[in-house]
Amino acid sequence: MKILLVGATGTVGRAAKDALVARGHEIVAAHRSSPDYPVDLTDPGSIQDVLDRAGPLDAVVCTAGTTPYAPWDELDREAWLTGLNSKLLGQVELVRRGTAAVRTGGSFTVITGILAREPIRTGSVAAAVNGALEAWVVASAGELWGRYRLNAVSPTVLTESKDKYADAFPGYPTVDAAVVGQAFVRSVESMETGQIYRI
Repeated sequence: MKILLVGATGTVGRAAKDALVARGHEIVAAHRSSPDYPVDLTDPGSIQDVLDRAGPLDAVVCTAGTTPYAPWDELDREAWLTGLNSKLLGQVELVRRGTAAVRTGGSFTVITGILAREPIRTGSVAAAVNGALEAWVVASAGELWGRYRLNAVSPTVLTESKDKYADAFPGYPTVDAAVVGQAFVRSVESMETGQIYRI
């Protein structure tokens, strides 16, 4: 399959790419600083441009999107809009526009995370965004039934990133990036839709 991977240079993105390439898929690697397939999830025009450049496609995988982390009293409207415009609306727009670039029967996979179900201090924006994405995936998969599949990968802290996030996620179990990569394979290759792969 020909797969557009948005966020190909991050830890999760590299794991998804490695797992999908190992299965024989052709990956179009897109990220903010890519010379060939640059993309900014906060800019609908940028999303459309990368889809036009990459298409036609069999699947779209997204491992990108940012949310701010700060104490509750410090999260003003601009901080909330940052998270909403990037990780939430950016991925929604990628799927919405992507239906014109992906063949009928193809799939979309977005990224959420453990904060949708296990919140931490300073993570209220991420918790809200991840939770909204997961609800949206379930609802949208039903409306896309028979045309496209839509799933989300929702990992805990990656083993490879535990030192960086140890203070924010004290005592949390971790998961190897390679395991997370296999969740993207499952989403792309299986017949499942409306699934949240919590790993």
